[in-house]
Amino acid sequence: MRNEEQVLKQILDFAQSDENIRAVIMNGSRVNPNIHHDIFSDYDIICFVHDLEKYVRDKSWIPYFGEWVIMQFNRHDEQPENQYVYLMQFADGVRIDLSFARMNMIEPSLEDSLTVVLLDKDQSIPASPDPNESSYITKKPNQAEYDLVVNEFWWVSTYVAKAIWRNEPVTAKYLFEVIVRDCLNRMVAWYIAMQHDWQINVGKMGKKFGSLLPTEVWQELLLTYPGIEEDAIWQALFRAGNLMRKLGVAVAENLEYTYHDQEDERVIKYLYQVMNLPKDAQSFD
Repeated sequence: MRNEEQVLKQILDFAQSDENIRAVIMNGSRVNPNIHHDIFSDYDIICFVHDLEKYVRDKSWIPYFGEWVIMQFNRHDEQPENQYVYLMQFADGVRIDLSFARMNMIEPSLEDSLTVVLLDKDQSIPASPDPNESSYITKKPNQAEYDLVVNEFWWVSTYVAKAIWRNEPVTAKYLFEVIVRDCLNRMVAWYIAMQHDWQINVGKMGKKFGSLLPTEVWQELLLTYPGIEEDAIWQALFRAGNLMRKLGVAVAENLEYTYHDQEDERVIKYLYQVMNLPKDAQSFD
């Protein structure tokens, strides 16, 4: 497997040999001083160019970086006409996300606090602070955002219950693990952030939850991951509700917001009604 020095040399040699590439930056976890790098840490690289379409018209440059296993080509979410990215997983384990961007994307790209300049042929990039996590600090929700997350959690919980009763376990799992889970994880992130005075990066997709949550809360969260059996989904749903209530109240108190406990209580009562409803019921009474 190529080491970091070898990969970066390969990237810089590629950029130096191409007059169209005028500058190169790296961002993401590889430049984060607070992240432990391992063999799966990828390289997020942006090459700033004059002729963007060159790397779409002619893809003969791709094998230069090695034997690849799989690749995706995407356009920038917010600037699809100004930046393309090739996501490349190589057979030796190296992963490179190589973007090509127009020169006018330099300034917006530098807004990412986890950025280092690898190459600047024209000395056009201003000096910037050392890489830090300031762009990724978990922000305080306002009351409306907080209310929306809590309401969505309880609202979609009723959909999970309906799917369980209908014997639709795949649908129930989807609703629980995608929508309900997202709401719960956002509350978990806020709970962690409030304990660090709202000055912490909790990581994407819950990757830091295990190291940042109190042990007992971490165990409560793990117990909300169910199997496919009906009873397992029910138990996980109620455990998730208990955890949402526990953390939601704590976050509300920290921010001096209101946790709508009556909504919580009504939904819990409804969920128990559905759970105890005979499968051949013709009425909800």
